[in-house]
Amino acid sequence: MKVGLLGGSFNPAHEGHAHVAETAMARLGLDRVIWLVSPQNPLKSSRETAPLKTRMASARRMGGGRRMIVSDAETRIGARYTLDTLRVLKARFPGVHFVWLMGADNLSSFHRWKGWVEIMNEVPVAVVSRPWAGLKSRFAPAARRFAASRWPSARGLLLPYAKPPAWAYFRGPLNFNSSTALRARLKKADVIDES
Repeated sequence: MKVGLLGGSFNPAHEGHAHVAETAMARLGLDRVIWLVSPQNPLKSSRETAPLKTRMASARRMGGGRRMIVSDAETRIGARYTLDTLRVLKARFPGVHFVWLMGADNLSSFHRWKGWVEIMNEVPVAVVSRPWAGLKSRFAPAARRFAASRWPSARGLLLPYAKPPAWAYFRGPLNFNSSTALRARLKKADVIDES
C-alpha cells in the first residue's frame, strides 16, 4: 500500500491543502492520503491556533472522501515532531510505503523543522507547487542539500518505493488559498460584524 502523509495545523484547512493531497494522490498513485492534524505546530503561536477539534472538523470538510483520512494520530501517540510521527508509523506499519507530502511553501521553511535532514532520510518526499513559492522553494536549504536526491516528476509513480533520501517536485495548476489569508478574512469579518 502507498500512503501519503499530509501533516499540518490546518488552521483552517482549505482548498490549497486539498489540492496538494489530490495532486499527490494522482501523480504518485497513492492508495490513501492521511491528513495528520498537528496538536500544535512548534513553529507557530498557540494563541492563534484554533482548538484541535475545530481544526479536525475543518480538515474533514476539505479532506473528505473514501481515500482521504483525517487523523489526530500525532495527539494519540504523543508526537510533537514530524520525525517522531514518521518513526512510529513506520514501526507500526512496516509493509506500507509512506510518502511525506508538502506544498512548495513548506519546502521553503523545511530547514527550520526539527530533524529535517532525518525526515528526508526516513521517507520519500513529494512537494507540490504552490503560488509564490516556486523559485524560493527550489533554492531552499533542503532543496540544495538534497539536490542529488531529486527525482524527475515523470517518475512519480515510483517515488513511494524509492529508498530515501528521494524527493520530487510536482508542478500543476496553482491554488491560491492559504490558511493565513483565511484567518485574516475571518478576523476582518468579526470586526465588521461587531460594528
